[in-house]
Amino acid sequence: MNEIGQDEIKNLPRNCSLTKPPRLRQYAKMNESPTDRLKVLGLTLPPAPKPVAAYVPFVRMGNLVWVSGQLPFQDGKLIAIGSVPGTTPVEVAVAAARQAALNGLAVLADAAGGLDRIQKIIRVGVFVCSDVGFTEQPKVANGASELLQQIFGEAGRHARAAVGNIALPLGASVEVELLAEIRS
Repeated sequence: MNEIGQDEIKNLPRNCSLTKPPRLRQYAKMNESPTDRLKVLGLTLPPAPKPVAAYVPFVRMGNLVWVSGQLPFQDGKLIAIGSVPGTTPVEVAVAAARQAALNGLAVLADAAGGLDRIQKIIRVGVFVCSDVGFTEQPKVANGASELLQQIFGEAGRHARAAVGNIALPLGASVEVELLAEIRS
């Protein structure tokens, strides 16, 4: 990502598109909170999605929180359905991974008592509904990974799995799960 100055950041539109991420420096500054960084990115956390089947949205053990797989819902609708790249173009799948990660952060913020109580993103799992022979799952997963690094800086760098699947719940193109450490 290209770095831009503070004056340019102040002039960014409030509602930046998820399909066209804003040009911002890659990592949060040391003195910026995740909440501040989210605002700089022109994003807001959506309401935490409710489970679509028989599971809980997260499990907490001590300071660790596992967030169940999140789909790319935006305003109550899936933004990407079908296999990548046959039905869903790679660029749309990247945006879907970004949205699914944002939904996961909403669940994580609820579990932690606020976004700023998230200390470290430990692991991200990204599942991509893939056509036979498609091998660019890591590129799709970067939509989630880069967003987390933009919001949390060094604390957003994580271990990751990017996995191709034949199908995902509700026909979604992408699903993202998170593991994070929260402040006690």
